[in-house]
Amino acid sequence: MRHLIVPGLALLAVWAVSGVDSGLAQQRADRNRARYAATKLSEVDEDFPFQGEYVGTVQTNEGEVEFGAQIIALGGGQFHGVGYVGGLPGAGWDGSEKREADGRREGDRVIFEIPDGPRAEITKEGDDYVLRIYDAAGAEIGKLTKTVRKSPTLGKKPPKGAVVLFDGSTAEKFINGRMTKDGLLMQGCMSKQKFGSAFVHIEFMTPYMPYARGQGRGNSGVYLQGRYEVQVLDSFGLEGAINECGAIYGVKPPDVNMCFPPLTWQTYDIEFHAPVFDEQGKKVRNARMTVWHNGVLIHRDVEIPGPTRAARFAESPEPGPLYLQDHGNPVRYRNIWIKPIED
Repeated sequence: MRHLIVPGLALLAVWAVSGVDSGLAQQRADRNRARYAATKLSEVDEDFPFQGEYVGTVQTNEGEVEFGAQIIALGGGQFHGVGYVGGLPGAGWDGSEKREADGRREGDRVIFEIPDGPRAEITKEGDDYVLRIYDAAGAEIGKLTKTVRKSPTLGKKPPKGAVVLFDGSTAEKFINGRMTKDGLLMQGCMSKQKFGSAFVHIEFMTPYMPYARGQGRGNSGVYLQGRYEVQVLDSFGLEGAINECGAIYGVKPPDVNMCFPPLTWQTYDIEFHAPVFDEQGKKVRNARMTVWHNGVLIHRDVEIPGPTRAARFAESPEPGPLYLQDHGNPVRYRNIWIKPIED
């Protein structure tokens, strides 16, 4: 029996297959972009220099006010800007409603526009990146200059009685400890030594992953006793949710989102009190935690009812290790020390 070929249907079939192939190729390309992660300035793209924090003043109906902005790179020349009256989070922001807008890079400038509203533009002026804000009529009403904040506890030295877990010389105090060529500790390791109640200092840096989103963007975690997580994530400019940077994961969001931009060194200083068990092994007091993120108090004596998500160990009277989670993103750590404390 002869098979009849209908040209129109055959062409539609080719288009359909081509469409599927094209869609799969686009999905692969999107996944590859989402995996792009720069851990050094030599690896960043053209968008990176515009990203960061800006401070200055803006003229309002009530007069001139201090103003802060966080500019987030989203990949492919796309940006999101968040503005704060009074200054940056943890440095002047009055807690009022944020001002947000999307932007795009056009050559050597980034432009933010709101229909029938203000407009902003970032350009490089000399050695500085400057964000200028214009009203709907085109008059300049604000000027903000890029700034780089540093945690006041960056480089904090271990006090007497502290156990130094990592100082850049060796990773031998960690199970699966791996170091980069420039002396940084990689994620995905666990201290050999175990601890009860303790004060912990740790410094971390999230990678630059502009195409990634949510939990796929610079994800790791600092687990006290391998049980209770303080989340590590590139949450720069986000809400500061219960699963974002600074959160006691699934228990409480940070009081303020103190996340710095990616490729910036950040600090956690954590006062941890282990749970208490009676002689029969019954828990009589929950674990508690006070946390400073980049020198700002974000949790004060928070009760933790039990192990947080993805904990490595069940809760018990036994001490536990410091665990730095591997979530598939190249997060870097340095200057880690723990000082045991008496309850």
